[in-house]
Amino acid sequence: MAAVTSPETSPQPRVYFQTPTGTTEEPETPVRKQGRVTVKYDRKELRKRLNLEEWIIDQLTDLYDCEEEAIPELEIDVDELLDMPSDVERGARVKDLLVDCFKPTEDFISELLDKIRGMQKLSTPQKK
Repeated sequence: MAAVTSPETSPQPRVYFQTPTGTTEEPETPVRKQGRVTVKYDRKELRKRLNLEEWIIDQLTDLYDCEEEAIPELEIDVDELLDMPSDVERGARVKDLLVDCFKPTEDFISELLDKIRGMQKLSTPQKK
């Protein structure tokens, strides 16, 4: 059974906070600001990009038969691929990046090109 303590019998001193006299300000309610990233970019595009990057990592772990940390250093830059004028050039660029992969990469490359088709480049917008 818990004992009820009063301020007089409490073993430790208690601290009470009071508002200064003469101030009638109401406490400010925090204003939730939208994150900078979601202001600059469309949230839906960010979600698509994140899903694509997770898919790429999963595919690379299968292609290289290793854990994510053991994948050779390579960067598939989706914005760079989107800047290229044709799927042929995009496919050749990805194939060049996967040159040290000994498993067939054609299915991965064609699926990747299908997934990036219609995506928007995430370039930094100009300040107004």
